[in-house]
Amino acid sequence: MMLPTNQNPLEDTPKRRILLLELPSTAEINRVAPGREERLFLLLSIFIGIISGLLVVSFRMAIEWLNVLLLGSAPGAGQVRLIVVPALAGLVTAVLARYVFPNVRGSGVNQTKAALYIHNGYISFRTVVGKFLLSALAIGGGHSLGPEDPSLQIGAGVASLISRKIGLSRERLRIFAPVGAAAGLAAAFNAPISAILFVIEEVIGTWSSAVLGSIVLSAISSVVVARWFWGAEPMFRIPAVTLRDPREMLAYAVLGFVGGLASLVFAKSLGYLRPRLRNLGARSQMFQPTIAGLLVGGIGYFGFPQVMGPGYSAIDQAMHAQFAWKVLLALALLKILATTLSFSSGTPGGMFAPTLFIGAMLGATVGTFEKVFFPHLTGSIGSYALVGMGVLFAAFLRAPLTSVFMVLEVSGNYSIILPVILANTIAYLLARSLQPVPIFEIFTHQDGLDLPSMEEQREESNLHIESAIEPTTVPIILGNKRLLDLNILREEGLPEIVLVLCSDMRWYAARRAELNNLSHSMDAGQENMSLETLLGQERTPVIFPDLPLDTALHHFSRWPMLPVANRSKRGTLEGVVTLEGVLKRYQQGS
Repeated sequence: MMLPTNQNPLEDTPKRRILLLELPSTAEINRVAPGREERLFLLLSIFIGIISGLLVVSFRMAIEWLNVLLLGSAPGAGQVRLIVVPALAGLVTAVLARYVFPNVRGSGVNQTKAALYIHNGYISFRTVVGKFLLSALAIGGGHSLGPEDPSLQIGAGVASLISRKIGLSRERLRIFAPVGAAAGLAAAFNAPISAILFVIEEVIGTWSSAVLGSIVLSAISSVVVARWFWGAEPMFRIPAVTLRDPREMLAYAVLGFVGGLASLVFAKSLGYLRPRLRNLGARSQMFQPTIAGLLVGGIGYFGFPQVMGPGYSAIDQAMHAQFAWKVLLALALLKILATTLSFSSGTPGGMFAPTLFIGAMLGATVGTFEKVFFPHLTGSIGSYALVGMGVLFAAFLRAPLTSVFMVLEVSGNYSIILPVILANTIAYLLARSLQPVPIFEIFTHQDGLDLPSMEEQREESNLHIESAIEPTTVPIILGNKRLLDLNILREEGLPEIVLVLCSDMRWYAARRAELNNLSHSMDAGQENMSLETLLGQERTPVIFPDLPLDTALHHFSRWPMLPVANRSKRGTLEGVVTLEGVLKRYQQGS
């Protein structure tokens, strides 16, 4: 987000002053003891989760209310409103996005990452309001988009607002952005584990115990609020899966292959159309959502209204075998087209729900095909649709771990775990080989940003200590050796570095000058003192071959050489590492 250069985005100016609750001031926080401060932030995470849950519930209710109001309770083919309403909704959202809410375009995932890595966790209150209103209007008006991604940004915006209100530091602001994101996504999905994993997999990449605790508390709090309104039942209900015939796993493997190919088509479509529409100029962007609404509404008018909006009811129908396999395949392809049009036009809304829709239709297609041509297999169409949802989630959004738990949570059916893992893994690996750049990173580059790719970070080959180990060629002296014996060695000529093995089986890397000065400064009667007694209690850090290579770097300011220890036998050397050796290994690359 671009801000005036003379305006601090973290200042609590009167225009941004939103009184949510009488929260403690910065001075009060600074007077709190460290342990109590951590507990305060955990309580703040719960508060963020509650507020985010209430907002997301209101957001979903607004979408459902607008959908019934604008499109009717049972939209069907041939209704003129299916064309008119999405076009008008696109026009209104485009005008408001241009003149009132300039930062609400997109799904919300990349915008949250940009707030985290570029703007120190800052998301304006105007953006939260705009995301709520315009996404609700667009999705309720029939555009082929979903509410989950905007809910993620709404939750992150709530966390940013509350954090600024109590005057947290920039570091704390960056922490609470993903905390709110997890709360918003958890309430939207009614699935806390999936939300936690997605925020870790895609937004922050890594986590610490403090961050994880805050994310967990906020996600649970928001889900408790959501379930108070919606109940604890999973989104979709299918019978328990029983794999009596091992050949059925082949069908799920085929589904993984089909999902990987479909994710490629989806990603290529978005990657091709989105930048071209953005490059047409600001004036044309005022009409792109309108044209996209006309085209998506036309798909509904001419026989496929299921592709409009999130499409959850169509997913449920597919799970209960209410479509022929040719219709299912047509719905999957048309949903790819409709979502590409809606999202590329800049209409605010998310891609989670369309991804689940496409996956469910493809899964139900494979399941229906199996029932027709291989009736002896016992798998239900609902189980294939459910696995298909996870397959496309893993392949298209590149969140393999989240995809598994997402299927389990939205179904409450843990008997499906084996097909989900198999199909998701195949789809993810195939998508990575066909489309190396994840879709969110594609959008990042198109927007001219440079945000970290969490998938690339997971795939990085980290160097370890063992890659820079050198043979031990320097002398080794026992720590219990007397100084008198050391003088004999000095007369023979000591090298620049000597390793001293102390009686506690730890090491001391001593320079020659250190030993010479030690021997020259000894008074009479101290020649028989042991070397480790004279060196004191300091020891070189204990490092092992499997540790990351960068853990050794900061030790070289004190030690000229680091002995690498054996984990199974104390005092046994695997070798040594030096600063020159470590730098040389980094120059060679991975």
